[in-house]
Amino acid sequence: MSQIWVRPERVQQNPLFTDDYQAILSNDEIDTVVEVLGGLDPAYDLIKAALEHNKNVVTANKAVVARHLTEFTTLAREHHVKFYFESSVGGGIPWIINLERALRIDQIDSIHGIFNGTSNFILDEMTETGAPFDVVLAEAQRRGYAEAVPSADLDGDDIENKLCISASIAYDTEIKPNDNLLKFGIRNVTAADVSFFKKHHWVVKLIGRSFLQDNRYNFVIEPTLYASGKIEAGVHQNYNYVGLRGTTIGKLSFNGQGAGELPTAHALIQDLLDLELHMEHLNRAFQQPLELGNDSKLLDYIIRSEQDVAALLPDYEVTKEEADYWIVKQISASAAHKLIQQLSKTEKPLLAAISQQRS
Repeated sequence: MSQIWVRPERVQQNPLFTDDYQAILSNDEIDTVVEVLGGLDPAYDLIKAALEHNKNVVTANKAVVARHLTEFTTLAREHHVKFYFESSVGGGIPWIINLERALRIDQIDSIHGIFNGTSNFILDEMTETGAPFDVVLAEAQRRGYAEAVPSADLDGDDIENKLCISASIAYDTEIKPNDNLLKFGIRNVTAADVSFFKKHHWVVKLIGRSFLQDNRYNFVIEPTLYASGKIEAGVHQNYNYVGLRGTTIGKLSFNGQGAGELPTAHALIQDLLDLELHMEHLNRAFQQPLELGNDSKLLDYIIRSEQDVAALLPDYEVTKEEADYWIVKQISASAAHKLIQQLSKTEKPLLAAISQQRS
């Protein structure tokens, strides 16, 4: 027996529809709840109630998973049911299951990738056409890639959710979205910036990355510049690219549709099939004690600012390129983002890391 919980005004549209969620919870013939509402409210209460009523839960809701992964996993274990969320990160890309598969044997010390298809489409179109940001954003909205209010995609909130989930699993710790996680989006990227990057044979991507060293991890979301021959530079349109590095397997990467109704449905059905076939997923406690440290890795950064960045960073090697582009050598993400926050009080600066990652 199946039922679909809907708003009261829609109940009469289909015999399967109901507005009585308690009836679903009380129905012993229903053993699994699939949640695809999105957002935190009422999704959190619905998922929690389903687990407490001894029902498996499958969800695509990255926002609620990122904030309550430990709680939901614990509840599922206590009630002898499963909590699966493959489609919450990477859409149709089998990312979570392969992350878990690698962790059965390996320790993973880094995760990075293009976790958001909307931002990738915007930056890719700007690179290919030279069009300004606002024009490309409007096209993304016309195609249905971007919401009417696209802040989650543009400001990195969507990536933050997905990277929190991925890093929590990878490091067996609890990482939730919070103000200490460094995040800088693509709102300030202009056509002139893209033209400047092209002169240096760079391609800009909005990247989420995390690196584990000893008992400290970093967590950064920011525009990142890749040489035109790098794998990340070749990820086009609204595709995603996510990767990990394990101690024995080395680097693994996955590329594909990271969003959309069909890729998301594909991942949801995969979770349902796993339940039907009694396929166990990796068991994580999320209790590894780790500290956040965004000063452990140094990179070169491009900063666009009308102010004298060299004077603001007297302890660093800073050179000025054409116009207002400054190259800062070997600076930590925490120091670079602190400067950007300062500059943002009076202008709309650009921050972009110059990737030094291995392919």
